[in-house]
Amino acid sequence: MRRSAPTYGLYGESNAQRPDFWLHWETIASRSQLHNWEIKPHKHDAFLQILYLRGGTGDAVFNGEVHAILPPVMIAIPAKYAHGFRFSKDMDGVVITMAASRFGALGRSFVDAEIGKWFSTPHLVLLHQTEGDRGFLAQTLEKLCQELMQGGLFHADLVEVHLRTAMLMAARITAAGQPEFNAGVEINARMKALDALVNRHLRDHHPAEFYAGHLGISVTHLNRIVKAATGQSTNALVASRLIDQAKRDLVFTTTHIKQIAYDLGFNDPAYFSRFFTRQTGSTPRQYRAEQHAKLTA
Repeated sequence: MRRSAPTYGLYGESNAQRPDFWLHWETIASRSQLHNWEIKPHKHDAFLQILYLRGGTGDAVFNGEVHAILPPVMIAIPAKYAHGFRFSKDMDGVVITMAASRFGALGRSFVDAEIGKWFSTPHLVLLHQTEGDRGFLAQTLEKLCQELMQGGLFHADLVEVHLRTAMLMAARITAAGQPEFNAGVEINARMKALDALVNRHLRDHHPAEFYAGHLGISVTHLNRIVKAATGQSTNALVASRLIDQAKRDLVFTTTHIKQIAYDLGFNDPAYFSRFFTRQTGSTPRQYRAEQHAKLTA
């Protein structure tokens, strides 16, 4: 029976010894030579890791599967994933350990969820090409290592920028073999464009056909994207945005309900009232009174 891999903060340290940091780096040699250049299978519950290896040889072991290390290469290892290494004594490289809780805050763009999915499995990204994306990734990793070693003005921000750029480039390079990753990026890109359109035209009460046309896709394709992202149809998404705005206006302004209806593009306040009641189960007047009561309780 296969034994489960032990869990470490940093390899060879117990969880109780784990320092309070979001990023730690060290050379491969500094820790591997303490263990005869072999890092036995283990896991990090709280950490993600990136290895940048310039020279030497070795093997990477992911969940019992052995993969040859042929530098230059970048290796990405997710949290909670059993991994180990065997390095030659001339291995030249660094290992960067990041707190998984901080990883989600590294970026704030629409691609973050997809990068998280990409980082859910280990990746070995070969960097033998000096041109194109792989060459740029190698240069970025060199810049990252230089910043880690030398520091200086804006050190923390530059480390974060280089690190994020490296992860994005590695994800782009490996995405060709992950159709589900490309699909996820498309969904997020389309949703970002749709959000901008809905915000601009919310009070015009356009149907799904309008938004599909502006995005250059069919209504069926748009509904499929919106369903995957939100669980709603496009029309339901627009309706929920209208309701959200109506709720804000009812709670945080003293504007008359009829005027709120007009401001939201409803020609008939009575229809707005029916629409709001159908969506929320309360009339606009009831909702306003209930929320004001909660705020003053």
